Amino acid sequence: MNYTPFIHQIIGMRWYFILLAIVAIAIVKIVLKSAWFKGVAGEFRVNLNARLFLDKQKYHLVKNVTLSTEDGSTQIDHVIVSRYGVFVVETKT
Repeated sequence: MNYTPFIHQIIGMRWYFILLAIVAIAIVKIVLKSAWFKGVAGEFRVNLNARLFLDKQKYHLVKNVTLSTEDGSTQIDHVIVSRYGVFVVETKT
């Protein structure tokens, strides 16, 4: 059975959905490759791993610490405080 006329009819009726899907896929690809998204995803992974694998009784996680400096301010992604020391984690992806 030849489905070509049926496919052409569907494409002809729904061309705007196909165009919208192509544009949406392009936007998602751009966003996933952006530095902003990579930074957010990297910080999320570090936060998730710290919460899952560090003992909550021994370690305390502080996120997004802003410190004043002579030139203005600086931001630290994660500070982990424990009886073993203070660990400063700057996430780079």
